[in-house]
Amino acid sequence: MMDIKDKAEDFRDKAGDFADEAGDKIAKASSKAGNYLGEKGGQLRDAEQRVMGETCSYISENPVSSIAIAATAGYLLSRMLSAR
Repeated sequence: MMDIKDKAEDFRDKAGDFADEAGDKIAKASSKAGNYLGEKGGQLRDAEQRVMGETCSYISENPVSSIAIAATAGYLLSRMLSAR
């Protein structure tokens, strides 16, 4: 027959096993999340470089239009911010 001490030790062992399993699952999930975020960060960096390159090319090829777009955007932003 199991006494209270044996039951407590059994419970402690099971709790320790559960904690180890939970720790392993958390570590795996954390690793997967880190890899995913690193991958997405690289994709975002690539997209940023591509957009910057396209924007610089557009500005070089269309300087007058670029100035007009920038002036219009500045005017609209100033109107929206001063309306508050």
